[in-house]
Amino acid sequence: MRNRFDRQLTELNNQLIEMGSLVEQAIKMGISALIRQDVEKAKQSIDFDEEIDHQEREIETLCMKLLLEQQPVAKDLRLISVALKIITDMERIGDHAADISEMTILMSGSNYEDSKINLDIIKDMARETTDMVIKSVDAFVARDMELARWVIDRDDVVDDLFTAYRTQLIKNINENVQNGEQATDMLMVAKYFERIGDHATNIAEWIIYSITGEHAD
Repeated sequence: MRNRFDRQLTELNNQLIEMGSLVEQAIKMGISALIRQDVEKAKQSIDFDEEIDHQEREIETLCMKLLLEQQPVAKDLRLISVALKIITDMERIGDHAADISEMTILMSGSNYEDSKINLDIIKDMARETTDMVIKSVDAFVARDMELARWVIDRDDVVDDLFTAYRTQLIKNINENVQNGEQATDMLMVAKYFERIGDHATNIAEWIIYSITGEHAD
């Protein structure tokens, strides 16, 4: 009985890794479309969100099957419960990646250079949040508290980048009010990346709970 349960837990890990990979691809597609103002890739990124939603449903079904058939207790129960929490956050990350692509389509008629939009900080936010998502999934699979804490600490870096970019965009608007529309749209993009960082942090906090039974306030 326990051997079968362990195999099912391994399957759960594998499916979570797959969902993490899908989310990683969604973020990369979103930032690539944004930088290149590639409308077709942005549309593909939006459609890609359906695959993430499908993977969420698959994992949810497996978790419910484990809960009903195996009736786990203590640490195993926490592990499965946390997996359900994690896929909710990963699904939201996929939504935000799609949101970024929708903003790309909205801004496709204007040129970044005309509005003096600097993409360097946005690229940094994309790189940092992608790394946080990847490592949060790795931390779950390895039950690695130190890696989970690294993810939590890294959220401060993303928050600082968001603050710096907001300041930069406000300066653009003050210099020329005609920059306002695109600057506001880019601020929304930055906010979506900031929220992705928050969701990765949530995942890391749930991982620590799955190991210790204690959740950060």
